[in-house]
Amino acid sequence: MKNDHMQTVVKLLAAFLVISVSTLIAAIAMRHHPALVTSAVWIRTPLVAASAAVLLWLARRAAAGHRKSFRRLRIISIVVLAAIIAVVAWPGAFPVWIRIEQAVCGVFMLSVVVRTNLRVVRSTMAAT
Repeated sequence: MKNDHMQTVVKLLAAFLVISVSTLIAAIAMRHHPALVTSAVWIRTPLVAASAAVLLWLARRAAAGHRKSFRRLRIISIVVLAAIIAVVAWPGAFPVWIRIEQAVCGVFMLSVVVRTNLRVVRSTMAAT
């Protein structure tokens, strides 16, 4: 059961990475439109892509049975979800297209947080 959940977490985080890198590429492509690509976008998009890569790396290690990676994955995914919620909820701080992208990413991250905090997954990881 744990492997099924963790394999799903890996897939969710792979999708999160693809979306994040695509958003960074979109920001680069729209760099001449300051209303769409603000300084906040330039700061946030590379950080989100980097955090997505780290989360995916941790998830792969956790799926292979590394308990410390699992613990780090659980903590960092909660922090990332909180940051996503702040971006989506903070009116005027980010362009609408970034807030929509972050809302989509938030759905993925919420699923990761829920799955990694299931009792069956935690207890199986503790037993390894």
